[in-house]
Parts: sequence; C-alpha cells; structure tokens
Amino acid sequence: MTAALAAAFFRWDWIGSHLDDIQSRLTEHVVLTVVPVAIGFVLAFPLALAAVRWPRLYGPLLGVTGVLFTIPSLALFVLLLPFTGLSRATAVIGLTTYTLLILVRNTVEGINGVPRDVREAAEAMGYTRLRRLLRVELPLAVPVILAGVRIATVTTIGLVTITAVIGQGGLGQLFIDGFIRRFPTPLIVGLVLSIVLAVAADLSLLAAQRWWTPWSRAGN
Repeated sequence: MTAALAAAFFRWDWIGSHLDDIQSRLTEHVVLTVVPVAIGFVLAFPLALAAVRWPRLYGPLLGVTGVLFTIPSLALFVLLLPFTGLSRATAVIGLTTYTLLILVRNTVEGINGVPRDVREAAEAMGYTRLRRLLRVELPLAVPVILAGVRIATVTTIGLVTITAVIGQGGLGQLFIDGFIRRFPTPLIVGLVLSIVLAVAADLSLLAAQRWWTPWSRAGN
C-alpha cells in the first residue's frame, strides 16, 4: 500500500521521459538568474560609488531601491506588460529591479567599512583617490560586496519561479504544470532543482570569494 501511494505521488518514469524539458527549464532558470544579477551589479556599482563619494545621495538611493524592492513581484510584472509584453525582457527587468537594493547597500557598506587608518596610510603613500579605491578599498571590500552578490543570487533564484506566470519561469513552469494537472512529480522536481541550484550558486560564489581574498582565510 505504501509503495503504491509513493508511486502515485512521485513517478520516476515521468522524469525519464521529460529529461529534455527539465534540462531546458533548468537552463532557462540559470539564465534568468545570471543575467539580472549581472545587470543589477553593473547598475548598482556606479550608484554605490557615487553614494560613497557624495554621502548625501546614500539615503535617497536606499529609499528608491527600497521602494522598488517592496513592490510585489506579480504587480511589477503586470506594470511592465504594456511596455515589454510577455517576453524575457519583462522577467529580466523585474528581476534586476529586486537586486539593486542588496547590491547597492553591500557595496557601499563594504567600501565604507575599510578602516580609516588604512585609508590614511594609502594617502600618506601618495595614492590618488582613484588609485586608493582600486588598489586598497575595493580589494578589502570584496567579501562584503560578494556577500551581497550571494544574497541577490539566491533571492533571484527564488523569484525566477514567479515569472512562470508570464511564460518565462524556468523551473517555475514545472510548478504550474504540476498544480494544473494535480500531478505532484513536476512540482517536486522543480522544487528540488531550485533548492539545489540555490545551494550550488551560493557555494560557488563563496568559493570565488575565498579565492579572491586569500587573506580573509589566513586565520582559519
């Protein structure tokens, strides 16, 4: 009886006959994660540098990105539909929007967290503002900046599933298929792969952080 219930709840034969579709959804999920996070970082980095250079900008910048972050995802996609339609652009724009607050905040905090005596030592050595930023502040800020990238990446992996409602959901489409058909196997597959993808992305970025900042593990 238990085996029969398990077989009805989860069917391995369905996975075997849908491997191509699962792989396609997983690839789409990865693309819809990497592209928004990359674009978000490209946008957030100069904004963060401007906030460090002119601290009065930081509050309004956090306010704007914070408001964008609080917009419900479905509402944001609906607002974008008249302009970009049911396209990948709608998904990318919406997902990019949610990365900005995290990336701006962590970049600013990372740079501002560089000890004052380190900055003063760099100035005493004749470093210009730009050279100090590139050679001293940014390398020391890398752990905090990459921590923001890790958070943004894992958050985006979860949000990608919601874009299935506009036909661009990656693994989220498996959730919808399973729900509509009242067939749990696609839903379970999508859930497990989403978790595995999030863990793998976080561990990969953590490894990259440790590789880029060998001094941070010197005491471990």
